[in-house]
Amino acid sequence: MRTEGLLRSTLTLVAGGALAQALPLALSPLLTRLYTPDQFGHFTLVAAVAVNLGVVACARYEYALPLEPDAQRARALLALCLRVLLLVSLLSVPVAWWLSRGSPASGWLWLPAVVASAGAVQCLTMWATRAQRFGALSGARVVQYGGAALAQAGAGLSAPAAALGGHGLIAAPVIANLATLALLQRPAPEGGWRSLWRLPRAEWLAAAREHRSFPLLNAPHAFNGALQDTLCVLLLTWWSGDAAVGFWGLAMRCLKAPATLVGGAVSQVLYPKLATTDRAAARRSVRQVMAVLLALALPLALVLMVFGPALFAALFGEPWRAAGELARALAPYIGVHFVASPLAVVTLAWQAQGWALRLALIGQVVFLAAVAVGLHFGGLQGAAWAVSAAMLPYFGFYFWSLAHWPLPAPEPNASTHPN
Repeated sequence: MRTEGLLRSTLTLVAGGALAQALPLALSPLLTRLYTPDQFGHFTLVAAVAVNLGVVACARYEYALPLEPDAQRARALLALCLRVLLLVSLLSVPVAWWLSRGSPASGWLWLPAVVASAGAVQCLTMWATRAQRFGALSGARVVQYGGAALAQAGAGLSAPAAALGGHGLIAAPVIANLATLALLQRPAPEGGWRSLWRLPRAEWLAAAREHRSFPLLNAPHAFNGALQDTLCVLLLTWWSGDAAVGFWGLAMRCLKAPATLVGGAVSQVLYPKLATTDRAAARRSVRQVMAVLLALALPLALVLMVFGPALFAALFGEPWRAAGELARALAPYIGVHFVASPLAVVTLAWQAQGWALRLALIGQVVFLAAVAVGLHFGGLQGAAWAVSAAMLPYFGFYFWSLAHWPLPAPEPNASTHPN
C-alpha cells in the first residue's frame, strides 16, 4: 500500500472513529447525571471481566486473517474463529452464574452476551480489514461505540430507569454490537456464512496448526493485558469501593478515548503494511508513526495536568471532580499509552510475539505494583501518580526497542551496501 493509500485509509477510519468517540464523550455529561458513581463502578467491573474473556474469545486467531493471502485458507481460519468463539461464549455462562451468586439481578448475567457479541465484532472486523473495507470499518466504529452510548442514555431516560438501575449501562453495548455485526457481514465468505459450519474438520484444524502462534503467544499477551485492568479494578473495589471505581472508570474511559480513536485507525491500516513491506521500510514507518503520535500526545497530557479537575467538574458535574483529579495524575501515563496503543500490531507483523509477551508481563507487574503501593501510601490519587511514574520508563524502553528493531540478516548471495 502506497503512502497516499495509507494516509487515505487512515483518515477514513479516523473520521468514523472521531464520530464514534465524539458521541460517547458528548453524552458522558448526561450519563453521569443519569447513573451514580456506584453504578458506573459496577459497570466498570463487569466490563473489565468481559474484556478479559472477550480478547481471547477467538483465541486471537482472528488476527491472522489479514495476513492470510489465500481465500480458501482464510475461509477455514474464519470457520475456526467462529467455533472457538462459540466455545468461549458457552464457558462464560458458568462464570456469570458464579459471579452473580447472592445477587441474581446483578449485571453479571449479561456477561455471556457481552463476550459473544464483542468477540464476533472483533472477528468480523479483522475479516473486513483483510478485505480492506475501510469505509465499512469506519461506519462500524460509529455504530459500536456511538450506538452503545446512545442506548445507555436511552435506558437511563426511560420510564423504568429506576428499576433498570445500572443494567442499562451493561446491556447497551450488547445491542450496539449486534447492530455492528450487520454492517460487517459483507463480504460473506464463499458459500455464505452457514457454509462455515459445514466446512470439513481437517481444513479448520489445519488452519489452527498453521497459525498456532496466535493462541500460544498472542492470546496470553492479550489476556494478561486485560487481566491487568481487571485486577486493578478489583484492587480498587477492595480498597475504596464501587464509587472510587466509578471515578477511575470514567477517567480512564474519557482519557483513553483519543487512543482508541487514533490507535485503532492507525493499527488497522499499519498492520497489513508491516506484513507486506521489507523490514527496513517497515521500521521507518514505525518511527514515523511514533513521532507523529508523540507530537499529538504531549499537548493532550499538558492540558489534562493543568485543567483536568476543572474540566471534569464542568462537564460531568461537581460530584465528579475527583475523576478530574485522577485525570491530572494519570496524564503522563495516558500520553505514552496514546503512542503505544497502535504499536501492538508491530510485533505481530514482525513475528516477535514471544518478546512482546515477556515485556508485557513485566509491564503488568509494574502497573499493579504501582497501584498497590500508591493506594497504600496515598489512596486513590497516590495510585494514579504512582502508575504514571512507573510506566514512563517502561514505555520508553518499548519505544526505543521498536525504533531500533534489528533488521534480518542479508541473504548469503545478496549484495549489501553500507548505510
